[in-house]
Amino acid sequence: MIESINYSEVKRGAMAVFVLIHGGGSSAWDCHLVAPLLEAAGHEVVAVDLPIEDKDAGLGAYSRAVTEAVGDAQHTIVVGHSLGGFTAPLVCRQLRSDGLVYLSAMIPMPGETFGDWWTNTGHDRETIPEEAFFNLVPEELVREAIRRERDQQGAWMSGPWPGEHPDVPTLGVVCRDDLFFPRSFMRRQIRDRLGNEPTEIPGGHYVTLSHPGAVALVLNDFAKQIGED
Repeated sequence: MIESINYSEVKRGAMAVFVLIHGGGSSAWDCHLVAPLLEAAGHEVVAVDLPIEDKDAGLGAYSRAVTEAVGDAQHTIVVGHSLGGFTAPLVCRQLRSDGLVYLSAMIPMPGETFGDWWTNTGHDRETIPEEAFFNLVPEELVREAIRRERDQQGAWMSGPWPGEHPDVPTLGVVCRDDLFFPRSFMRRQIRDRLGNEPTEIPGGHYVTLSHPGAVALVLNDFAKQIGED
């Protein structure tokens, strides 16, 4: 079921340009159900395919692909899903965005490598079932997502993360039914690394496909909160 936004509650001045950054091996298609819900609420959405299949492309190239697509748009809120958590804060700083969202995402620390993240966060101690990625996603969407999978490259993963957490309102979203980044793990990561209380929504790891309405609702609420501050 796709939840709807109560558009009558969207306040003037709370509109945003949501910059949606997909995870590893994925594409902007992951956001195709969320984008129209946000647009119907009066927001704009930018989602691009990162150059993940280029073995020579690093996080700088990923960030450029996004910032070039955004152009001179103002009042942006950057949303990183899964591996997109390594790119989202870099884009957020470059765009001087109004806010940042980690949506069931990896939250790196300055100087931390992709490989170290798994052990530093304790994810390597989690038990992850085989069906972790697509739990709760309708079968037809699972088939299409698999058809659209891309070959994630990245020599950058062995190097230190070159960013810092930007000083902007930041939201860490836990997906209650996520089997890949389990609820307890994500809650701990958000508290330890952001110092924030997590926000929970229903859905599995690919929540943009399993519960797009829940994603749109939490993003819309975040934009309203920023607009009121």
